[in-house]
Amino acid sequence: MSNPDNPGASRRSKALLIGGAAVAVAAIAVIFVLPAETGIDPTGLGEKSGLTEMANPSAEMYLQRGLKRKGVFTPSEGMPNPEPGVADHWTYEIPAYGEIELKYKLDKDAPITFAWSADGPLNVDMHAHPYDGGEALTESYAITQTDRQAGRYVAAFAGIHGWHWQNRGLSPVTLTVDASGKINGSMVLDGRSEQDRELTPKS
Repeated sequence: MSNPDNPGASRRSKALLIGGAAVAVAAIAVIFVLPAETGIDPTGLGEKSGLTEMANPSAEMYLQRGLKRKGVFTPSEGMPNPEPGVADHWTYEIPAYGEIELKYKLDKDAPITFAWSADGPLNVDMHAHPYDGGEALTESYAITQTDRQAGRYVAAFAGIHGWHWQNRGLSPVTLTVDASGKINGSMVLDGRSEQDRELTPKS
């Protein structure tokens, strides 16, 4: 109830109410909406409550599908010997709570070797899908949180092969990827659009 004898106090009360409501909305977004819709879980409550699984309910199915394959992804401690073909080097800064995908176009049985590293931990899904059938036939070969990954990869089918990285931290993370092999092309997806990119050998 407003106080006609003290209009300044009334305005301050309204400002406090509006400010409190804004804080409450922001808290709900961080605790509930982000984990459920994007998998981003800054408080950790989303994982405990199962909300992060809502962001990508098919992830486990894709991983189980991919792990049935033999000889597709062979991890290594460091960069394996380069594969004949072309070389690619790519660096990208992922903003706080941002994401990025790098994909290579590969023929069936095309091998590549790769190593990527970041200056902070990233959630990564290494996956692929065929040209025939599209994303409904996605297979994942590694879903984890790490700051590096390396190995040899042999495409199980002709299609799009690569990684989806999420930065769930408060600071930007710089990512660097090196790859070589029988790569036909590359594309980058930032969550909003898909863009072809030129392969860039390391200078």
